[in-house]
Amino acid sequence: MAKLGKRTRATREAVAGKENLSVSDAVALIKANATAKFDETIEISLNLGVDPRHADQMVRGTVNLPNGTGRTVRVAVFARGEKADEAKAAGADIVGAEDLMETVQGGTIDFDRCIATPDMMPIVGRLGKVLGPRNLMPNPKVGTVTMDVAEAVQAAKGGQVQFKAEKAGVVHAGVGKASFDAAKLEENIRAFVDAVSRAKPAGAKGTYMKKVSLSSTMGAGVSVDVASATGN
Repeated sequence: MAKLGKRTRATREAVAGKENLSVSDAVALIKANATAKFDETIEISLNLGVDPRHADQMVRGTVNLPNGTGRTVRVAVFARGEKADEAKAAGADIVGAEDLMETVQGGTIDFDRCIATPDMMPIVGRLGKVLGPRNLMPNPKVGTVTMDVAEAVQAAKGGQVQFKAEKAGVVHAGVGKASFDAAKLEENIRAFVDAVSRAKPAGAKGTYMKKVSLSSTMGAGVSVDVASATGN
């Protein structure tokens, strides 16, 4: 077994035996132990009582975090003509059509969010095997297939977070940086949890939100009291 480093041991010892904390206590603990040489991302994981393999139990959506994510998001837009111009004016980093498709097919994916106008979907659809596994495929359900490309670009740049349940029913996302004020992190966390709560699918049975955990990029996870996270 690999020997743990001094910082890793200290982080694990700091959270040992501390479970079901309030959001405030969990944020304070994680911030205090985010000691990497870079500004660590604060990450949230929700264990949900759903089986995403069934269509009526899929959980997905978006949320605009009130205090942003703290990271720079590179946005690519598939559009032509006037809509391409609107995307560029709104701050899109990459805009194109067939040329952008060829770039992506060639293995260059230099963006974090992909947006497309509806007429571009026959082209974008060819990239499903490339963009799909990276959760980058534009989807009208989360507002990334739209004629209002300017609004979509601004939302992506302004702190909008997409979420989607994975096979085990887990939803995770970054909700800020360790350098954020505790109050801003708490506000972002509650906004994210609220969005996932409102996205509860019709087919969900039993307890929907089973567990909430927080961690920093290099830190150990801390379980959060579900009632504290949901405000119930």
